[in-house]
Amino acid sequence: MCSPEEVALLRLEEVFSATLARVNSLVLQPLLEAAPEPSDPWGRECLQQLHRSSQQLRKVTKESLHSLQERLRHPDSKGLESLLLLHSADCVLQVHLEYIEAYTSCVVVQAFQKAANRRSEYWRGQRKALRQLLAGMSSEGSVGTALVQALGQLLTHHVQQYVLLLLSLGDTVGEHHRTRELVVHAATIFVNLQSFMRQELDQAMATQALWHTLSSRLRDVLCTRTRRLLQDSQDMPMVVTPLRAERVLLFDDALVLLQGHNVHTFDLKLVWVEPGQDGCVFHLLTPEEDFSFCSKDPQGRVVWQWKVTQAVCQALRGKKDFPVLGAGLEPSEPPTSRCGAYTFRAEGRFCQATYEGEWYWGRPHGKGTLKWPDGQNHVGDFCQGLEHGFGIRLVPQAPEDKFDCYKCHWREGGMCGYGICEYSTSEVYKGYFLEGLRHGFGVLESAPQAPQPCRYTGHWERGQKSGYGVEEDSDRGERYIGMWQADQRLGPGVMVTQAGVCYQGTFQADKIVGPGILLSEDDSLYEGTFTRDLTLVGKGKVTFPNGFTLEGSFGSGAGRGLHTQGVLDTAALPPDPSSTCKRQLGLGVFPMESRWQGVYGPFWDFVRAGCPGDLQEALLGFHVQSSRELRKSQEHLCCERTHPEDHVGRMEDILEELLQHREPKALQQYLRKALSNSLHPLGKLLQTLMLTFQATYAGIGANKHLQGLAQEEVKQHAQELWAAYRGLLQVALQRKGQALEEDEDAETRDLQVHRLVLPLMLPSFYSELFTLYLLLHEREDSLYSQGIANLSLFPDTKLLEFLDVQKHLWPFKDLTLTSNQRYSLVRDKCFLSATECLQKMIHPAAAPRWTPGRSWRCWRGHMGKSRPPCHGCWARSTSCPWTTCCRCSSTWCHVPSELPLGAGCRRIQHLGAEIHLIRDMMDSTHTGGRYDFLLTALESCYEHIQKEDMGLHRLPSRWNSRELW
Repeated sequence: MCSPEEVALLRLEEVFSATLARVNSLVLQPLLEAAPEPSDPWGRECLQQLHRSSQQLRKVTKESLHSLQERLRHPDSKGLESLLLLHSADCVLQVHLEYIEAYTSCVVVQAFQKAANRRSEYWRGQRKALRQLLAGMSSEGSVGTALVQALGQLLTHHVQQYVLLLLSLGDTVGEHHRTRELVVHAATIFVNLQSFMRQELDQAMATQALWHTLSSRLRDVLCTRTRRLLQDSQDMPMVVTPLRAERVLLFDDALVLLQGHNVHTFDLKLVWVEPGQDGCVFHLLTPEEDFSFCSKDPQGRVVWQWKVTQAVCQALRGKKDFPVLGAGLEPSEPPTSRCGAYTFRAEGRFCQATYEGEWYWGRPHGKGTLKWPDGQNHVGDFCQGLEHGFGIRLVPQAPEDKFDCYKCHWREGGMCGYGICEYSTSEVYKGYFLEGLRHGFGVLESAPQAPQPCRYTGHWERGQKSGYGVEEDSDRGERYIGMWQADQRLGPGVMVTQAGVCYQGTFQADKIVGPGILLSEDDSLYEGTFTRDLTLVGKGKVTFPNGFTLEGSFGSGAGRGLHTQGVLDTAALPPDPSSTCKRQLGLGVFPMESRWQGVYGPFWDFVRAGCPGDLQEALLGFHVQSSRELRKSQEHLCCERTHPEDHVGRMEDILEELLQHREPKALQQYLRKALSNSLHPLGKLLQTLMLTFQATYAGIGANKHLQGLAQEEVKQHAQELWAAYRGLLQVALQRKGQALEEDEDAETRDLQVHRLVLPLMLPSFYSELFTLYLLLHEREDSLYSQGIANLSLFPDTKLLEFLDVQKHLWPFKDLTLTSNQRYSLVRDKCFLSATECLQKMIHPAAAPRWTPGRSWRCWRGHMGKSRPPCHGCWARSTSCPWTTCCRCSSTWCHVPSELPLGAGCRRIQHLGAEIHLIRDMMDSTHTGGRYDFLLTALESCYEHIQKEDMGLHRLPSRWNSRELW
């Protein structure tokens, strides 16, 4: 059975639907047909919106009417929940809100009055019909005013009837009825709608009245159909400082300060109200200005502060509060962090730039983008209004579609930390910055196709090359290694040319000054003065490889070669070849500990700061997509980078793992893992050191006279890496409230460096370092190879006899074997094993990742099985392929006899370079020990073969070529 309330609702919907139809044909349609005035841009748009919302309201009313009719026809099968007004109350509410918004917009821009004036004759003829339709319309007053009142009252009366009928319907439904909740919800919605309608109409009328008090210029600037006035300082006085505003207007989307003819408008999304204020003053923060608002009394301050706060909340939500301003379900306090866009007007770096992104208390803070009118863009992290953190900046250059691209870390508005900058000139800088300038270690490289291609690897200071650095000039084919100041070579330096000529001397203002040393490829030595292109000029002395000296004055003429006037001394004996080839440059000129401080500096700054996670990426670097693609598409906002946390974890995890691996074996595994990861602080350090080493000693820098410099550098890097590990360990312990044990003594430190760090890091430098050893010992290896070739022409048994090796020490015992069988046994089982061992040491292809350390372990494995020397000789172990040696001699002794023997030994190359490398890098604790003794034996053998022809002229005459293998 249907209740009387439901029947009343049915009649209400019928009347309202019919009324809406008549209003549409009699009022809205004629209003739309009136020709709009050019000075009224909003009127027609508001009327069209009102017409559309009226149509939608009529449609919903018909659907509600239909649901009521179905309920009356089938009361048993259709419950109250079938009524549209109950089960879709929120949708019905939304349609009413749209109508209210359209209606109040027409009120604000006076659309009814203006449209009525344009068709006054029509409205005079329809006055009687209007009075019948709109009960609120009087015979006096303008048609426009009557329309405003009548169209508002139409909906107001209808909603009021809804409220009454729904409340009555709720009384008839039992408390435990399943539809009671729907009825109560619908009644509450329409009760709130009544309050909302009154508030909206009051704001619309106040806004309409405001426009009459402003000049036409201000009205054109401020008037929009959606803007509503919330508070006016003429109604409640308010003084603003430091800007002495004559009038303060608070709208629902903006705060406006009027000062004479100036209008200062502030988007409420970017206005912050400082909390916790009392008295008559409260403060507002905006992106560029901060204001103090002072009222006459505390009550006025409370009203203004509350209304501003609620208006900011409403602006951030992007919709009007329901049911009334400040009474929504969302928090009444606006968030301090928010997003928005703002164009800066004040003078400064950001002038005319538009920032779009995250804000905090009136300042850019978080992720954001800056765009300048000239095309300059910056996207990245901000902190307290300044670029801070990772950011990418594109700076347009004079030619179109050419940009300088800076991918860098920023601190307080300037580039600071690691960065990659790609310039429109095709130059690329990778390194560190400070206050926007290159500072610390960095690499500046021009494109290979540049007119004068060059590459600088070294230290920078305030944007200029200063300190230790290496520059390679590909056009001139030379490399400079030395000191710089203010972008010029200044101080000691070494110059290496592609032709193999190298110079050591002093530079000033980028030029060679004073005396110096010049070494040529053939080991000729010149001491004196010369020009920048290393042409001999002035007084000097030349020492030739054969020992001759030429001392006098040197000069050159165009096309006439070198001229000299002096004394040629041919009486001197030839110098020792070993001393000639081992002339080294740079030793003692560049202190080891100060060569690459630009590399270690950022790491130690990071450690001294306590290894904070927010600086981790600034130290380790980052990965971004190609800036060339960025410049093509200019989609710099789509830049993607991988954070170091994605690879090695947070610094907290790194330090925690470090504490868990302090035992010797675990520490070695940890260091191996850390040094192989370029995004670990230690791995990043090693990777940068590798880069400096290659920049110095690869290519043009592969000169034998730099071997000592390179060897010193590798050892120094090993010590620095161990110190770096200790620095990280100290930070990890401090975070746990513990202290690092007392400082290591020099002996303990050297032991750890040689046992732990050097074997792990040496493979990274091995290629360039071993090349220098090859070049330095090329002559020695050549002599050795010739000796091997000569010795390989003779049977091993004959050589054993020649060496006076006792037969019981020969590598076979069965004397019943034939000579050929004994030869085969020696060749196949003894010499072949030793040769293969050495081949592994020399040829990385035979043993992947072979290093001097592995070579030493290999030799130790073979030679270490021998018993200690007895009576000056080595006794052969039955399981070792190395035979003992021979007679003791002051020149050579304890020499494994297989080394110079056997046909396979002719394939052993660069043995001398390998021996010297292992000797130089061997742990000092082994000096005088077993391993040192074994290596000394090998060195003695190697040197003996170079210096002797093995007495081939002493070989017995009974030996003939038929016995040769």
